[in-house]
Formats: sequence, C-alpha cells, structure tokens
Amino acid sequence: MTETTLALPTTAREFQLAARPTGVPTADHFALVARSIPQLAEGQILVRNTWMSVDPYMRGRMDDRPSYISPFQLGEALEGSAVGEVIASAAPGLPVGVPVTHFAGWRDYSVVDAATATPIDIALAAPQHYLGALGTTGLTAYAALTDVARVEPGDTVFVSAAAGAVGSVAGQIAKALGAARVIGSAGGAAKTALLLDEFGFDAALDYRKGDLAGQLTAAAPEGIDVYLDSVGGEHLRVAVEAMRRKGRIALVGAISGYNGADGEAGPDLYRAATKELSLRGMLVNSYFPIFGEYIATAATWLADGTLRTKETVYDGLEQAPAAFLGVLSGANTGKMLVRLE
Repeated sequence: MTETTLALPTTAREFQLAARPTGVPTADHFALVARSIPQLAEGQILVRNTWMSVDPYMRGRMDDRPSYISPFQLGEALEGSAVGEVIASAAPGLPVGVPVTHFAGWRDYSVVDAATATPIDIALAAPQHYLGALGTTGLTAYAALTDVARVEPGDTVFVSAAAGAVGSVAGQIAKALGAARVIGSAGGAAKTALLLDEFGFDAALDYRKGDLAGQLTAAAPEGIDVYLDSVGGEHLRVAVEAMRRKGRIALVGAISGYNGADGEAGPDLYRAATKELSLRGMLVNSYFPIFGEYIATAATWLADGTLRTKETVYDGLEQAPAAFLGVLSGANTGKMLVRLE
C-alpha cells in the first residue's frame, strides 16, 4: 500500500534525448516532455526532486557507443544524480518526508526503486552538498588523491580544471593530506584568483594565456609529484614532462576531447616510462564502498572550514540543458547545479 500525506501529482516533466550530437551539443538535442506518473509498485518511492546535478561525463552518454556506463536512449528520460524528498512510499524503509539522493534526475518527480535511493542527513549539511562535496564529485577527488595517485606529506600536487567541481575539492583535499604545494590550472583571471583567495591553492595557472609548460615550470621549478587530470591533451602532456621520478597521475577525465574534435597532443609515454611514472584511470563507482567513510570525513572538513565550496546554480528544470552546456564550456565555478524547488 502506498503511504502518503500529500495530494500527489499525476504528471511529471522530464528531459529526454531528442537527437545525438555529432560535435558540440545544443539545446536542440533535448526535449522537455510531460508523462503520467505510474502507480507505485511494492518497494518503490515517489520523490519530489529539489536539486539535480549536471556533469561532464554525461556528454559521453549522448553518443551511441560502448563505455563504462550505458548511453542515453533516444526518446527516453536522461539520468543523473538528484536530491529530493519522498512524497509517497511503498517501501517501509523510506517513509514520506525522508530526504534522499538517487540517480533519476533530469525530471521534477521521480519514481525510484527504494533500493537505489540513499537517505541523507540534512542536519549534517545542506541537501545540495550531497551532489557536490559530499557526493560523487567529492568522492572522486578523495579517491583520486588517497588511492589512485596517493598524496604523501611534502608532495607538490598539480590539479587541472581546478575551479570546477572535482578540481576545487581536490586541491583542498591535497592540502588536508599534507601536500606542501598545490598548483591549479583554470581559465581566466577570475577563476585563477578564486583558486588562491578562496580554495587555498599556492599557485594558479591561467591556461588561456598559453605556454602552460612555462607557467607550470615557474610554479614548480623542481617538478611535481602528483597530477589529477580532468582535461587530457596538453595538460596531461605538460604534467608528464613536469613529473619527478615515480610521480603519480590520476586519470579522472579528458574534457578537452569530449565533443569529438581532434584532441590536443597527448603525453610522451616513453618519458613516462623512463621516469617510472604511474598513470592510472579511475571510475568513481569502484569507490562506492567507502562513500560513508568519505562523507563522515568531508562533513567534518566542511564544518571546520578545511573544505570550502562554490556553486553555480541555474533555477528551474527548464534550465537543465543550459546548465549542462555550461559545464562543457567551463561556465561554472565549483559545482554546477539545477535548483528545482
């Protein structure tokens, strides 16, 4: 039986994939559609979504090709992380009123299997933090720097896309882990200033000025020990050249090539071999078993100011495509979010 204390909606709006892009996506690749909300089956909940996330990896899901996660289907609802409140429940463990995270974003109301939803403690942190610093964004940064390319006390760490969601958290985590010097790369004077003034980086490189290699050499004349790569292309090539012997690189993303354009020249792997570097890819879902551990640690960092966050917020479900396209073009500072309330 469905438990409810509210007059329930009968329809929900959702964004569907209208067409597959061949290069840079546009608003025409998305369609906002109204659909009837089905009756809940046993074990399901109805969630009124209040926040949703848009992330660079979603660009890959717009293409019809194999990857670590299945592509979006034409004429079907898109997916992504969201936060909301249970407004009807056929699952005893998740009653009406419980705030949850789930993966059925890109819509204002979601029918979700209770087993795939996670209750959140909004007394611990604001709900939207569970999509950013306390979500997979933060977990990515944490796992990258504690396991994939482990930061040791005294290390010099370089972070690309450092004013973005993962990068801004990663730089601060590197400091918390004992890095002696943290260098970030971002686009434009406003973002590089933010790295220094808000996020506590020791040096900030503006890749739009060119000569990224020269800028990195000036910031770290003795080289770097750890690099978190979200960009690929020139950034990765320059990082390999700047690496000290037995340096570690976490391959988190490669946004410079997501839209199918010819990629920038990549790294010299022979140099990586002769320096005995490790270049290791990561998928955040491999680290879901430590999610609880991470949230407890990161919530403490948020509370004591060790970890600061920035958000770029678009209001209304209608703005979700614009927010997503903004992520791909670097329009966001910190985490890009869509507020649905």
